[in-house]
Amino acid sequence: MAGALENISHAAQRQAFSILIDQFLKKLGKTTDRQATYLKLVDEAEKFFADGFDKKNMDAVRKAIKDPDNRWIKFINKVVDETDPHVAKMTMLNLGYEAFFRGTKTIRANRKKYGCNIPWLILFDPTSACNMHCQGCWSGTYGAKHNLSFEDMDKIVTQGKELGVYLYMLTGGEPLVRKKDILKLARKHNDVEFSIFDNSTLIDDEFCKEVVSLGNITFQLSIEGTPDTNDARRGQGHYEAVMKAMNLLKKYGIIFGTSICYTRANIEAVTDEKFLRMIADKGARFGFFFHYMPVGNNAVPELMPTVEQRRKMIDKIRYIRSDKCDIGFFPMDFQNDGEAVGGCIAGGRNYFHINASGDAEPCVFIHFSNTNIHDNSILEMLQSPLFMAYHEGQPFNRNHLRPCPMLENPQLLRQMVAETGAHQTNEESEESVEHLCAKCDDYAREWGVVADKIWDSQIHHRPSYENYTSEKRLHPELAAFEHSTKGA
Repeated sequence: MAGALENISHAAQRQAFSILIDQFLKKLGKTTDRQATYLKLVDEAEKFFADGFDKKNMDAVRKAIKDPDNRWIKFINKVVDETDPHVAKMTMLNLGYEAFFRGTKTIRANRKKYGCNIPWLILFDPTSACNMHCQGCWSGTYGAKHNLSFEDMDKIVTQGKELGVYLYMLTGGEPLVRKKDILKLARKHNDVEFSIFDNSTLIDDEFCKEVVSLGNITFQLSIEGTPDTNDARRGQGHYEAVMKAMNLLKKYGIIFGTSICYTRANIEAVTDEKFLRMIADKGARFGFFFHYMPVGNNAVPELMPTVEQRRKMIDKIRYIRSDKCDIGFFPMDFQNDGEAVGGCIAGGRNYFHINASGDAEPCVFIHFSNTNIHDNSILEMLQSPLFMAYHEGQPFNRNHLRPCPMLENPQLLRQMVAETGAHQTNEESEESVEHLCAKCDDYAREWGVVADKIWDSQIHHRPSYENYTSEKRLHPELAAFEHSTKGA
C-alpha cells in the first residue's frame, strides 16, 4: 500500500513539474526578458524539494540569473533557443526533475538503507560490436561476440529506477548497431534520460526524427581534433562522418556534446581554441575529455599524455570554463575534475559499467568483476565484493588530482582484485591485473610528484555531501606508495 501511495505521489509530482515546464517554455518563447521566468522556476523547484537543496547554492543560482552578463545564463539561453521544444521539455523533466531532484534524494536514502554505493547513473554496452577499429581501443577488436538482450537492458533500467537512477549512458562497441532496441527502450522508459557515446556513422535523418519524437536521448560524439589527428586514430573518413552527424543533430534541435580521448599525439589539437569554437559553432554544447587509458593487450602506452601535457590540460580546461573565455561550450575532464565530484566516481559511487556480456565492472576502464546481470539484480551487483571494496576504499587518494585506483594508485587496484577474487572481463584477450597496472606504475609516480605540488598550492573546500563510508585513514599500501612518490 505504501509503495502504491508513493507511486501516486511521484506521478502527481511529475505531472505538476511537467505543467511548470510547459509554462516555462511557453513564456520563454514570448519574451526576451527571461530573468523572471528563470527565477520562478528556481522558486518552484525549491518548494518541491525544500529539504533536498543547499540554500547557499540556490541563492548563488538566483544571483547568477539576476546578472545580465553571466556567461552561463547566456549559455543556457542559447541551448534553449536551439533545442527542439519537445526535446527541451523531456530533458528538463527527466534529467532535471527525475535525475537531479527526485533521483538524488532517493539515491541518498538508499545508500543509507542498503549500506553500499548507489550510483547516479549507469553506463552499459548494448553490444560489443563496432564498425570501427580505432588505434589503442579495446572495443573495436571484440567483434560482434556479445550483446545485451532487450530484456537485459530493460532489467537494468527497471531495477535502476527502483533505486533512484534516472540517467543511463550507452557505450560499446557502437551502441547504434542496436538502433531499433535502443529506440524501443527509450520509448518504454520515456521517464528517464538516455545519453549515447557514439561514433556518428549511423546517425541519419530518419533516426533523428524518431529521437525528436521521443525527446529523451542525447549524444556524445567521438572526435579528436583536426581531420588528420582524428582520422589517424579513428580511420579515414571518420571526421567527415562526425561533421555530417553534427549538422543533422543541430538541424533537428537534438542536444549533443562530444567525447574526446586525449592522447600524447592529439592533446594540443583537441584543446586548441579554433577546434573548440568549431565544434561549438556546429552545435556541441558540452564535452567529456577522457585521459587515454592503457587498457587491454592491444593498448598503446606510448599514447598516454606526458606529465607536462596533463598539467597543461588542467589549466586549459579551467580557462575554457572561466569568464575569460567566450566559447559556447562546457568541458568536463574525467580525470582532472576529481575535486568537483570527490575523487573516483566508479564502483557505483556515482556510476558503474555493465559490459555487453552482462558483467558489472566498477568502471568502463576497469575490466574486472564478481557479478553479472544475468545472475544478479542491480542491488546485488552493487553489494558484490569488488564493488564493496570500492565503497570501503574511496576516496583512493586525498589528492583528487590522483583519483583513480588504476592510473594514479595502481597498487590499490591490484589489492582489491586479489582480495575479492574478481575475474578479468576483457573480451579481446585475457589481461591480468598485474599486466594492466604495470603499465601505470611509472606514470603514477611521475604524476604524483607534479599533482601533489599543484594540489598543495591550491585552496580546497569540502562539500557538504561526499558519499564516503566514513572518515578513513589513508590505506597503508597507498601511504607507502605516496611516500615513494614524494621522494621521486
